Amino acid sequence: MPSKVYFLSNTCLFLPKINKNMTLEERIKQSETHIFKAVFPNTTNHYDTLFGGTAMQLMDEVAFICATRFSRKRTVTVCSDRIDFNKPIPAGTIVELVAKVTDVGRTSVKVSVEIFIEEMYSDSREQAITGCFSLVAVDDNKRPIPILE
Repeated sequence: MPSKVYFLSNTCLFLPKINKNMTLEERIKQSETHIFKAVFPNTTNHYDTLFGGTAMQLMDEVAFICATRFSRKRTVTVCSDRIDFNKPIPAGTIVELVAKVTDVGRTSVKVSVEIFIEEMYSDSREQAITGCFSLVAVDDNKRPIPILE
């Protein structure tokens, strides 16, 4: 059962309880984050596909949620590595964003993000975009702190 429920814009987050006795692998698995969104016309360009900037914003948001779930600390994005736009995402589809912790440093964490396209009225599902984000845990003064205690 989730221990806390938060609302971030229009996204509801169910945050499972992470205890300090968990192994790193358990903590990584517990922090994996999935978000589903419908692609509506107000988020598309003149080709009727999702704006690249909107896709990147969604990816940064899910990376932030994943890093926060992993560390239970304030995190900020410090960089996004290569983002590959492999397929256009048409209006009228559903996208699933999947974020996973891939590397843990002293103050930072790397999160890989994938976006999958699902057609609304079929079982079709394919990967469209991949990217990697680095986030750092920060204190009240925005200075880096250890990501894990």
